[in-house]
Amino acid sequence: MILLVIDIQKGITDSRLYNFEEFVDNTTKIIDTARANGVEVIYVQHDDGPGTGFSVGDVDFEIADEVAPQDGEKIYYKTINTCFGNAELVDYLNQHANKQLMIVGLQTNFCIDATVKSAFERGYEVIIPEGTNSTFDNDYMDAKTTYEYYNHMMWPERFAKCVSMDEAIAILGQKDK
Repeated sequence: MILLVIDIQKGITDSRLYNFEEFVDNTTKIIDTARANGVEVIYVQHDDGPGTGFSVGDVDFEIADEVAPQDGEKIYYKTINTCFGNAELVDYLNQHANKQLMIVGLQTNFCIDATVKSAFERGYEVIIPEGTNSTFDNDYMDAKTTYEYYNHMMWPERFAKCVSMDEAIAILGQKDK
């Protein structure tokens, strides 16, 4: 199993997110548990391109301090919603992920959804811990409704196994990851 930490970047990691403090706390717990149990943690950052303010070298592009990678943890960049748009990451996952991915990050209705569905289509078992993805209000739904739509209706029993924090921690603690 590999833990993918997606797009938790300084420009979008703030109190505008649904359940911001719970999101940060839960995500930090999952990352810490993965590390403690020898589960590889891989970070992915979204790059909107030069001049956008959200690209390599921009402060908003940097990974948020609350979930910063440790020395030696891999970081990949992507320019489309799904992490599977990065060929190097795809090659690495094909060699090392054992077809199991736990996914956390931002935003629920964009890059998390795209990555969940892309992973499912490639035969991965996808696990989403409760409260470890979030998003903002949009023109059609508030952030809470958006979060619930994906985590309680769209992904379960279709594209991913959505589990409680306790279940996710237990999964990460299994010896035969």
